[in-house]
Amino acid sequence: MVTRTVFRKITRLRDDLELKIKEVYDDDQDMVKVAENSLILIDESIRKLKEMISDHHFESIPEEVYFFKILKPPFISKFIYYSTILELESHKPNAGNKAVKKYYEAEQEKLRQFYQEHAEFYSYYRREATYLDHKIFVRNSYDLKMKLSFGFYNFDQSFTTSHDHMIARFMANQQMDKYLKKQLEGLSENANGKTLSPLVWSASKVGLIELVYGLYQMRCFNGGNIELSEVVKFVEKSLDTDLGNFHKTIFEIRNRKQGPTKFLHLVSDHLSQHFKDTEGE
Repeated sequence: MVTRTVFRKITRLRDDLELKIKEVYDDDQDMVKVAENSLILIDESIRKLKEMISDHHFESIPEEVYFFKILKPPFISKFIYYSTILELESHKPNAGNKAVKKYYEAEQEKLRQFYQEHAEFYSYYRREATYLDHKIFVRNSYDLKMKLSFGFYNFDQSFTTSHDHMIARFMANQQMDKYLKKQLEGLSENANGKTLSPLVWSASKVGLIELVYGLYQMRCFNGGNIELSEVVKFVEKSLDTDLGNFHKTIFEIRNRKQGPTKFLHLVSDHLSQHFKDTEGE
């Protein structure tokens, strides 16, 4: 098949994929489900793309460079992006804004480290340089003096060059950076007064854990048909706090010298004193 015809088919394949992913967003706003459904579509498209190219003989080096530098990376970048989103959102802490903000900022730091690690090639990419294209975007043609991926020899060399995957990573990272900024902006808006609850826990976190654990042991939540971790997550999210390793804290509460119910006794004493002070009012 003539390369020009193959390129037209690839362009249509990419456009169809983008439309299908938009439909996924229209059907669901849960990013875990969006990522899962998008990955199914992307995988199908990449398989079709690979069928077109693996045995294809390009008529010139510029055509081969064009495919591996321009046409292929958008497909792979989408796979990288939605795989990262799936991993990110399915492991996001179900806690307060502070914990989630810290989680997203850690992901931003990973992006910065990646750019620093690949600064030389990123500069080549950003400057739209071409002087190495004949080596790094042509199959079975690479320079061992350049930095290659550790998994390079595991790639299918009929469908891969030494650096087309890096272009896809840069594209995915740019999209990921926008996503993280948007999420952090949303958290900042919540922090500026748009949270559902105005309550902030101002006593000790140990005291809160003691209180929650006491209520949990009394089966005050869902008649006892719920895991302690779920109760803790709800409390953290509701009060915008991070209770850390609450299992370790409960162990320390159980074994402390002044007794395991220090905070609960304090609550009881304060409430009793309050009722005494207000007698006759």
